[in-house]
Amino acid sequence: MGMVVVAGLAAIIMPLINSLSHPKSLIKAGIGVAVLGVLFLITYATADSDTSRGLVEAGLTPGTIKVVGACLRTMYVLFVLAIVGIVFSEINKAIR
Repeated sequence: MGMVVVAGLAAIIMPLINSLSHPKSLIKAGIGVAVLGVLFLITYATADSDTSRGLVEAGLTPGTIKVVGACLRTMYVLFVLAIVGIVFSEINKAIR
């Protein structure tokens, strides 16, 4: 178990050390995180928090349901963007 923890920490810490030596890579990563954050906020604002009796009996609150809905919608948007990117890339390769 100890080796797994050491490997996990190394997998997190080593890229951070490498990124600190190249600040431009941190800017690019920060922009990516910011875009994901804005996307999540948009999907959170549009998520539904209606609860059914079964969900309330299961112990879910409207806030939990809204967060789960936002996560699902964010995943759907990212999935569609990935598919569009793949299709665009393949069409671009075929044209060249």
